[in-house]
Amino acid sequence: MFAGLFGSSLKTTMVTPDRALPGREKRPFTLPERHAVLDAPLEGPFPDGAQVIYLGLGCFWGAEKEFWQLPGVISTSVGYQGGYTPHPTYDEVCTGMTGHTEIVRVVYDPQVVSDRDVLRAFWESHDPTQGFRQGNDVGTQYRSAIYYTSAQQEELARETHESFQQSLQERGFGTITTQIASAESREDGGVGEFYFAEENHQQYLHKNPGGYCPVHSTGVACA
Repeated sequence: MFAGLFGSSLKTTMVTPDRALPGREKRPFTLPERHAVLDAPLEGPFPDGAQVIYLGLGCFWGAEKEFWQLPGVISTSVGYQGGYTPHPTYDEVCTGMTGHTEIVRVVYDPQVVSDRDVLRAFWESHDPTQGFRQGNDVGTQYRSAIYYTSAQQEELARETHESFQQSLQERGFGTITTQIASAESREDGGVGEFYFAEENHQQYLHKNPGGYCPVHSTGVACA
């Protein structure tokens, strides 16, 4: 967040796998067991039938809050995905040398909130046309992304992408740059593992009510 604002590392070119930081074999910190707002597990187990989707909307502090407030969401957590460095730290991600984007993992009950409703909240909560930035936050870690875990999520992600693009163009916005890809392992054609962010980043705006909360919505509704 502040790396993007104050410029210690304004990376706007994706790192290649051979140049990415090496990372580590296991998580270098302890993760809280429970969600600070929803009092649900961060890592699971979750109720039968719960669905999971991974969403990148820029700074994950404000993005996570958008989803923990959505009725039907069971748990949210923030982390890093789509890059090459195993178990990165926040400081490493901020260098632009891990390839990850900041992600909100959303666990939800599809009987209460539909896949379409979750994706509508995604599109309407940020500006997906900005490439490697979101407002004043600049860098590859702020890119827009949908990493799906089911065929239905993929179908709806591509369908809503198309319809929202049309709405944006009608109002003078540019081309959507959102990456839509499977959350499966790279060996299976996906973007690879989600790595949890450090404890202080989980439910950050609940713990820091006056904290930095960038939400750069276009103000356009997603049909």
